[in-house]
Amino acid sequence: MTEAESKPRLLVLVGPTAVGKTNLSLEAAVRYGCEIVSGDSMQVYRGMDIGTAKASREERAAVPHHMIDICDPDHLFSVAEFQERVRRLIEDIHRRGRLPFIVGGTGLYVESVCYDYKFSDIGIDESYRKELNDYADRHGEAALHDMLAQADPESARRIHPNDRRRTIRALEIVRATGSPQSPEATGPKKESPYELCIVGLTMDRQILYKRIEARVDLMIEQGLVREVDALLRRGYTTDLPSMQGLGYKEIVGYLQGEYDLPFAAELLKRNTRRFAKRQLSWFRRMPDIRWIDVTEPNFSAHLQTFHDILAGKFTPDPE
Repeated sequence: MTEAESKPRLLVLVGPTAVGKTNLSLEAAVRYGCEIVSGDSMQVYRGMDIGTAKASREERAAVPHHMIDICDPDHLFSVAEFQERVRRLIEDIHRRGRLPFIVGGTGLYVESVCYDYKFSDIGIDESYRKELNDYADRHGEAALHDMLAQADPESARRIHPNDRRRTIRALEIVRATGSPQSPEATGPKKESPYELCIVGLTMDRQILYKRIEARVDLMIEQGLVREVDALLRRGYTTDLPSMQGLGYKEIVGYLQGEYDLPFAAELLKRNTRRFAKRQLSWFRRMPDIRWIDVTEPNFSAHLQTFHDILAGKFTPDPE
């Protein structure tokens, strides 16, 4: 048996938001006997359904889904916790004779599982953390984020300027280790603990942007404002990382009277377009991805290309 043959198989589908991952993943999962593992950092939160574009109840009934609705929005969920949980899930799915299939768009989370990320045991520096919090209170979140951009540009690129908690944690690690690195991680190494097959979906940028705009309109029609209002009424504060997520912070501004709903919708569209651009940049740096251009609306052809890629990499046993 070769080394590749001795590794557990792992199928992965990545791509920017609104590119069409869900439909393709459901079809492929049925054909290859997969269980889907969400690779989205926001879908872990209960009560955050519309803004995170979770698979519907019907879709989750058709194919087993994991890493959805596993914690409340005030839980400080981390990439290290994601890696630990998903690696256990992969083992469990294999024991049942199924193929684990990660589907999602949070690059760091997906990559932390696919490759050999090693997470540090660096503890909390309370005095330095207080110093940084005081600095942010005096000068603002942007000034704190600028500190990180100088110390660790790569982490600053990933962390939102308003995410004080993650910015401070990244600065703590730089201070403790003396070197820039990904938040709480050293890596990734190029080797994977799995026999990987990673497929990426891409499309013409302008067409993707139109799909994003249509998705935002649909989210608002489906009740995104009610969803965010319900979270606020349940006591989830706006400084929580979950409430700073895309689709939530923009609606919070509307609910707090900072601007009207049309402005909130346009703001969300703009921020989602920018997010999609960052997603594509991240995934294009990952090794091993086989890309499918889904610009032309020919789902059957795209699905066939997906099957061809799997046949060339590994052929999971169909049910």
